[in-house]
Amino acid sequence: MSDQIKHECGIAMIRLRKPLQYYIDKYNTPLYAANRLYVLMQKQINRGQDGAGVANIKINTCPGTRYISRYRSVETDAVTSIFGKIAKKFKKAKKTGTQENLEDADWIKENIAFSGEVWLGHLRYGTHGENSIETCHPFLRQNNWRSRNLVMAGNFNMTNVEELFGNLVKLGQHPKEKTDTVTVMEKIGHFLDEENQRIFDKYRGLPNKDITEYIEQELDVARILRRSCRDFDGGYAMAGLIGNGASFVVRDPIGIRPAYYYADDEIVVIASEKPPIKTAFNVEYSAIKEIKPGHALIVNKDGTYGEYEILPPKEKKSCSFERIYFSRGTDPDIYQERKKLGRALVPQILKAIDFDVKNTVFSYIPNTAETSFYGMIEGLEDYLCAKRKEVLLEGKPHLDDLEELLSFRPRVEKLVAKDVKLRTFITNDNDRDVMVSNVYDTTYEVIRPGLDTIVVIDDSIVRGTTLEKSILTTLDKLNPKRIIVVSSAPQIRFPDCYGIDMSKMKEFIAFRGAVALLRERGQDYVLDQVKDKCLAYPNAEENFVKEIYANFTDQEISDKIAQIITSDAIQAEVSVIYQTVANLNLSCPDHLGDWYFTGNFPTHGGMKVVNRAFVNYMEGKGVRAY
Repeated sequence: MSDQIKHECGIAMIRLRKPLQYYIDKYNTPLYAANRLYVLMQKQINRGQDGAGVANIKINTCPGTRYISRYRSVETDAVTSIFGKIAKKFKKAKKTGTQENLEDADWIKENIAFSGEVWLGHLRYGTHGENSIETCHPFLRQNNWRSRNLVMAGNFNMTNVEELFGNLVKLGQHPKEKTDTVTVMEKIGHFLDEENQRIFDKYRGLPNKDITEYIEQELDVARILRRSCRDFDGGYAMAGLIGNGASFVVRDPIGIRPAYYYADDEIVVIASEKPPIKTAFNVEYSAIKEIKPGHALIVNKDGTYGEYEILPPKEKKSCSFERIYFSRGTDPDIYQERKKLGRALVPQILKAIDFDVKNTVFSYIPNTAETSFYGMIEGLEDYLCAKRKEVLLEGKPHLDDLEELLSFRPRVEKLVAKDVKLRTFITNDNDRDVMVSNVYDTTYEVIRPGLDTIVVIDDSIVRGTTLEKSILTTLDKLNPKRIIVVSSAPQIRFPDCYGIDMSKMKEFIAFRGAVALLRERGQDYVLDQVKDKCLAYPNAEENFVKEIYANFTDQEISDKIAQIITSDAIQAEVSVIYQTVANLNLSCPDHLGDWYFTGNFPTHGGMKVVNRAFVNYMEGKGVRAY
């Protein structure tokens, strides 16, 4: 994506189902789980580079032994930093213990931190606030009773944090923060406390030490989650560890945020994506399962596990941006979906170039658009093959000689390259123009000046900033006749509120285009009308902002976007082609979360957020709407 945006976080969880000694004996290391968690997190580094955290719980330790360990980091290479610190603890133990000690699981658990059976890792992209260790997951809710301790991390945003916070206050709590992570943790923690109390009351009269054992064995994690999640509004895949050794990952009922798992007699592993599980444990893709929407995968203290319904599943609307951009393209399903997205654009591209393939050069903006580019080229090859059949089998006339007709292929060149590793999305707005102008470079002497058209595909166009300030300027230096920018995603028209940092209307080039068209045509009053509705009906389950786009065709907005991103210095004619929503859904039929493009938010909170975001725009407030 040329316009990078902060987005979904990543989670990774490992539960060893056998005693630690088993892994020491079989794999010749007490770091079996740590090493694999490291791989899981490194293979999901695409999901978060602002910070990372790891938590570990030892099961069945003696009183007086520390059984919860946690490291968090906001260093440049946070994952490596954390695991380097964990490794140092074992290296230090080698100096103080004997070789026999280092092969003894009981000695290791008693003397070395991060040697427990339950592991939780998190990768963070900060969607708001400062980027500090305090904002990094996992978060910890501590208590002197093991079964009341809670460690939480997740990939989520709640749209109703104010409501959830208010509910905690009504319960008599005094939350230390109003962030969604703390609010969610305290909500689950409240019902964890109640579950502890319920079992305590059941065995009241027995010695407290005995009751503690019953509580740890009988905790009903599914019951806790059902009571906790019933008023959550948002997209979430939330992971939690309980101090007794139980763990869970719970997913929202619409399946917005992803979560996958693999289990055998040795381990249960959960991650935000399938390829990291495949790589870390060398298992077949078919063995990796998706946690069903509205369900939780729960691993009990004794290592038994199951998938339990927490909330009634609704129509699945999992995030299509996962498929277009965020998740690793090495997932076989995602790879094919991205190729389909590129192929689906071919009819629009051919029409835009007047079917003049001979005088067109095709390229892509690295790196995530590469797969859709392959699909686009395959579609062009199919088109040329069909034309050859028309000439050879149906005898249709043609201008070229037969040899040229048979040998012709689409002209493919790598015209755009990232010259410097700059993350433009971490800069402030004033500095962005300077940054983006230096990110890309081009290949010279492959375009025939004044004759060739350049078609360059990107996976999506969010702000248009990089196109306007860098890519178009760079490509125009090649003196093409035309530049056609193609997006494998449809026009991004609405903010996201479920885990991706796209919250301000003014940032969307499609919204800017629609507003510009309204003003050109003297229809500014539409903006005021929509604002009035948003203010009059703040709790409406209707997206009033759709009315702004209803005045124009998709093509009219695309044409206006092309004008906006084309500076006076650009000599070539510029046009923009966007994917259609229909083709997006055909390409990714199992992932129909398209609210960014259609405005069809799957939750009530989403509707409230989009209307609030528009009011913020109209009032000049540069804040998030949730």
